[in-house]
Amino acid sequence: MRILNLGILAHVDAGKTSLTERLLHAAGVIDEIGRVDDGNTQTDSLALERQRGITIKSAVVSFVVGDTTVNLIDTPGHPDFIAEVERVLSVLDGAVLVVSAVEGVQPQTRVLMRTLRRLGIPTLIFINKIDRRGADPGRVFGELAEKLSPAVASMGSAAGHGTADASFTPFGDEPGFAGRLLDVLADQSEALLAAYVHDEGSVSYARLRAELAAQTGQALAHPVFSGSAITGAGVDALIAGIEELLPAAEGDPEGPLSGTVFKVERGPAGEKIAYVRMFSGTIRTRDRLSFAREGEFGAPRQGKVTAISVFDRGTAAQGPEVGAGRIARLWGLADVRIGDTIGLPRKAETQGHFAPPALESVVTPVRPGDRGALHLALAQLAEQDPLIALRQDDVRQEVSVSLYGEVQKEVIQATLRDDYGIDVTFRETTTICVERPIGTGAAVEAIGKELNPFLATVGLRVEPGPRGGGVEFRLEVELGSLPYAFMRTIEETVHETLREGLRGWQVVDCVVTLTHSGYLARQSHMGGGFDKSMSSTAGDFRHLTPLVLMSALAQAGTMVEEPMQSFRIDLPADTAGQVLPVLARLGAVPRAQFPGLLAGDIPVAGVHALEQQLPGLTRGEGVLECDFDRYQPVRGPVPERPRTDHNPLNRKEYLLRVVRRV
Repeated sequence: MRILNLGILAHVDAGKTSLTERLLHAAGVIDEIGRVDDGNTQTDSLALERQRGITIKSAVVSFVVGDTTVNLIDTPGHPDFIAEVERVLSVLDGAVLVVSAVEGVQPQTRVLMRTLRRLGIPTLIFINKIDRRGADPGRVFGELAEKLSPAVASMGSAAGHGTADASFTPFGDEPGFAGRLLDVLADQSEALLAAYVHDEGSVSYARLRAELAAQTGQALAHPVFSGSAITGAGVDALIAGIEELLPAAEGDPEGPLSGTVFKVERGPAGEKIAYVRMFSGTIRTRDRLSFAREGEFGAPRQGKVTAISVFDRGTAAQGPEVGAGRIARLWGLADVRIGDTIGLPRKAETQGHFAPPALESVVTPVRPGDRGALHLALAQLAEQDPLIALRQDDVRQEVSVSLYGEVQKEVIQATLRDDYGIDVTFRETTTICVERPIGTGAAVEAIGKELNPFLATVGLRVEPGPRGGGVEFRLEVELGSLPYAFMRTIEETVHETLREGLRGWQVVDCVVTLTHSGYLARQSHMGGGFDKSMSSTAGDFRHLTPLVLMSALAQAGTMVEEPMQSFRIDLPADTAGQVLPVLARLGAVPRAQFPGLLAGDIPVAGVHALEQQLPGLTRGEGVLECDFDRYQPVRGPVPERPRTDHNPLNRKEYLLRVVRRV
């Protein structure tokens, strides 16, 4: 039995959850099709999903098509939940991108398709809602070729679109279809083009279908089907295309262990349940696993598998093991987190490429007595979504969360109320900036010097690194000059300290070099045990490193940069004059202007306001597409972020808070 891990992706309201229901019904998994509007679909299980009619969390369901078991993953379409989509992309063998026959290609459609193509994920396209008034599958197909990829191939014709009797008829081996297929496929296949020339313009239909499957499997061509998830029109043709054109999962069950955790949920008793896609090897019940995330410091976390539930043949059943190619739920891994790699990590290019959230807001409990419970609840939510980063400010007794957009606030608020019984409010959303070193700075603190109360010597140099290079830690001291545990402590503390720079923002893209080190070896009194008062400990290095690092950073200086998004606005040509002044007020810089099109850069802080004002400025016809582009220096007053650490920039204040305990 072949296995195919399939993702359903789309912009909001394109109908992907309805398509999931239709696929399950066609496969005999469910007897009655649920409706998003009625809140009774298989994959939207959260109360807020049913209330809002949108998908927030990915869900996995399984069905059988011919000799293929399809593990289907329904994903969110709203851009505020793009992090959820990112995790799903890392485990897919193929995807179906759903586009509405009425609204056509939307900004989110473009973002998804660009990512699918960049990651090389084989993709079919389904033009949905051909039965809706205003449906025009021919126009939408033209948009696909113009805005998504020229390598799209129509797999049939729609009739009666815009009516309840709309239908889709797959093409056969008629000459017209063969010619159109040849036009799409010949650009990527010299062998096919040579065969066409050699056979004087004739290539067999079987050869064309085989080449179509090959190029689809390499994400070079994208077959397009049309239909209606509500009426079922065209769905049988799509199912046949899924079985014929998308490649099955690969992997050696006897190979080295390699898997990815793409979802974590909690069971009725609060236990963690990890959703894992296996790429190689086999996991068995009672196996002890090691798991870690890229860039994480310290030893890998570990856990013992107590139960396994494998998605297979239309259901998720308890089993003794899960092998390569499959998706399973694992119990017993108490410390597991989304994004963890089990066993060997995959290649970097197979990972997601979405930008981190660029907004944040302070969450405040309505009842002051809920502060402790709020922090615990938010920590659990962050476990399920690693891009929801928490900042705990012990001085002000506040917690901030990072966000993609305003809708995410509502989801967090509803989840805290419904699942944890905690009512909260949010403060105004602010932009998350970063700091970048602009020069080189160095500092040293040595054992025995009057101002150094710690039994450690640390010298650090800070200098700018390449953009996108992150924080790199280097050594100029000899590898044996310091015990490994102390060296590791310094490196970990460097990364932790750089979460808050001179202005309180995370410091990025720099090189930190350890230039000096020293310690007092483990000592004890005659006949006594280990004496901390005369021996260096990891705590000495953990407390001294922030002082040295921030002193070096202050000498280097930093520049605060804000996130910028590239934008594209499709609009009526006569409304550009009303939009341009608004763009200027929001700090946007137009880069291109044509009749019906404006493009340029805009600070993230201005995107929400632009989204709100654009409909009124363009008679409701303006379409905005934004995508993270880069960070650039802040223009105007430099924003500062309140510190949440012990403030190593103020030596006296820092030492009052950090005491060497003996």
